Amino acid sequence: MSEQTHSTIKDGWFREISDMWPGQAMTLKVNQILHHEKSKYQDVLVFESSDHGTVLVLDNVIQCTERDEFSYQEMITHLAMNSHPNPKKVLVIGGGDGGVLREVVKHESVEEAVLCDIDEAVIRVSKKYLPGMSIGFQHPNVTVHVGDGFEFLKNKKNEFDVIITDSSDPEGPAEGLFQKPYFELLNDALREGGVVSTQGSENQWLHISLITELKKICREVFPVAEYAYTTIPTYPSGQIGFMICCKDATRNVAEPLRSWTREEEEKLCRYYNKEIHRAAFVLPNFARKVLNTEEKKE
Repeated sequence: MSEQTHSTIKDGWFREISDMWPGQAMTLKVNQILHHEKSKYQDVLVFESSDHGTVLVLDNVIQCTERDEFSYQEMITHLAMNSHPNPKKVLVIGGGDGGVLREVVKHESVEEAVLCDIDEAVIRVSKKYLPGMSIGFQHPNVTVHVGDGFEFLKNKKNEFDVIITDSSDPEGPAEGLFQKPYFELLNDALREGGVVSTQGSENQWLHISLITELKKICREVFPVAEYAYTTIPTYPSGQIGFMICCKDATRNVAEPLRSWTREEEEKLCRYYNKEIHRAAFVLPNFARKVLNTEEKKE
């Protein structure tokens, strides 16, 4: 398939240009296009890059690259999982590439992990082209549902210990996953003391107002809602954040309730450790000032 078959590839380079990060763009050198299709919901592109391995792109936005995906997958998962004393049943909304599932089943307490993604194409394509991430689908405790996460949650009450929303950006198919009715459904679907982790409106450099609004929404639903972040080179401005929420008002999600030994951490994770768990909630002054100001208004 020639590079002319996709509008974001020009002169051998993929270009991620979006109104969500005006005046800047992420570019990756393309060796070859591996797959391209228009699914029912979005444009799905997979290409081999010169330096970041295989890259998955949805609606012209990079979702993951083999080189740095672990920093996102590990942090969105383990910040929540290790903030719960004994997570047995876990739900992943989105996450069709399988990366979050791969991390969830590293926790021996997990008896059942359920994934619900709206787009079968993402699951199918990831299984073929991203075997290092999609390995989570092979675990015997994993169940997969193809469908709308919002609709899936409507029938779930007091069922999950941890729910992780691994969505694309807050526009297009995932827009509803950043609004208050969704978080109310999450709250209802959680058991007592349950924890939520969700992709938190991009990053502090570009979207502080979105983060502020999302945190406000979460605090209207959950007694605990904190923003954390990780570094990841191929996301806009090299950073992405998460909202970590809990139904237990006494829980400090910035302090892991459970942790692995140093040897286990190094065996299981390439990015996450208990120290970086704590540090992920420490914000730079410009962001902390805005978020704390909003909290004082409540």
